[in-house]
Amino acid sequence: MKRIFLLIAFCLTAAAQAQIVKINTKDNDLKLTSLPYYNFGKGIGITSPDSLFQFNMRFRMQNRLSYVDNEGTEPFYEAQVRRLRLRFDGFVGNPKFLYVLQLSFGVGDVGAVKPNENLNVVRDAILYYKPNSHWQIGFGLSKLPGTRQAVNSSGAIQLTDRSINNTRFSIDRDFGVHFANINEFPDKFSYNFKGAVTLGEGRNWTNTNKDNNGLSFTGKAEFLPFGKFKKDGHYFEGDILREEKPKLMISGAYNFNNKARKTQGQMGEILFESRDMNTLLLDAILKYKGWAFMTTYMQRSSSNPVTVNSLDVTQTKAVFIGNGQDYQLSYYFPGKYEVIGRFSKQQVENKIKAYAPNTEQFSVGVNKYIWEHALKLQAECTYENQFFDANVTKNNMYVRFQVEIGI
Repeated sequence: MKRIFLLIAFCLTAAAQAQIVKINTKDNDLKLTSLPYYNFGKGIGITSPDSLFQFNMRFRMQNRLSYVDNEGTEPFYEAQVRRLRLRFDGFVGNPKFLYVLQLSFGVGDVGAVKPNENLNVVRDAILYYKPNSHWQIGFGLSKLPGTRQAVNSSGAIQLTDRSINNTRFSIDRDFGVHFANINEFPDKFSYNFKGAVTLGEGRNWTNTNKDNNGLSFTGKAEFLPFGKFKKDGHYFEGDILREEKPKLMISGAYNFNNKARKTQGQMGEILFESRDMNTLLLDAILKYKGWAFMTTYMQRSSSNPVTVNSLDVTQTKAVFIGNGQDYQLSYYFPGKYEVIGRFSKQQVENKIKAYAPNTEQFSVGVNKYIWEHALKLQAECTYENQFFDANVTKNNMYVRFQVEIGI
């Protein structure tokens, strides 16, 4: 209960300090920085005649075919609806009070069905108070302000999936209070400050435990030295709008998760004991005349990462600690084709080398954009080297074709 009271008190205090101004009720294309879904159009929307209610609906789908060849196993084909999502947003009573709901139905989103556990279809469920163009305060479940690749919609990335480091080090989604101060201008220095005070248990957590009495604190600063990107281009990968002037964003985020219950903080397997975790996230993105470069550094630490089952000391689980680096370069041709290359390096700390390998991954991709990121064809080939403890090496590879469509 103490955590809930703290979150409510924080939300009320922040709301009381915000300045109230008039907002255009005709704009149904929500600009909420913790929910930067890629929008080419404005979906299907309804606004009541008295302008007291607005409902907007979108969907997106990723259909994927993969050929996977992992060392030590037989190669296989895999075909699946990787992502299938419905998104609803709008306002109720007043355009300052916004809601966003996103549901996921693809196998890659909900995961395997487990006994006595809920089917986790809810990705976002949050109410926002947006008094003006600079401030927004939300209460509910949403993305935390992490790296650029993690914050961007999976429908707005260049390769068929995010990097291995994002998979391991991302702070992803959490329930609590989310807030942001936005100061973006077309052609002059811009900056944003974002943060969240959340439960630290991840997406739609329902299990209860006597040790679940910690909170997660996240802060992030973003700097745009040459002004904002064209059409909020820092919220999608690749320079598909071919910036006439160089545009750069540099950002850094820090998350402290007190008494976390999962191996990766907000994600991963459930640990046998809770642990404190510190996550540092640094990244930069540059776009100019079709070229786009993105780099990220991620690090997670925990003083005592290995947990032991009190009922069976032979069973252990460890916090995933270490660091990772991503480097991604692309060029977008005027004919709406794009080539991409990415190199990722992931190093685990010595304390958990028995649980996870060091990994290097090389990816190349080719995209054909038909309707920007809203309708595109993607092809990717990825080669991976894994370096296990005791000098054991494993090589893996996959080739993948994917179609993305959404409104």
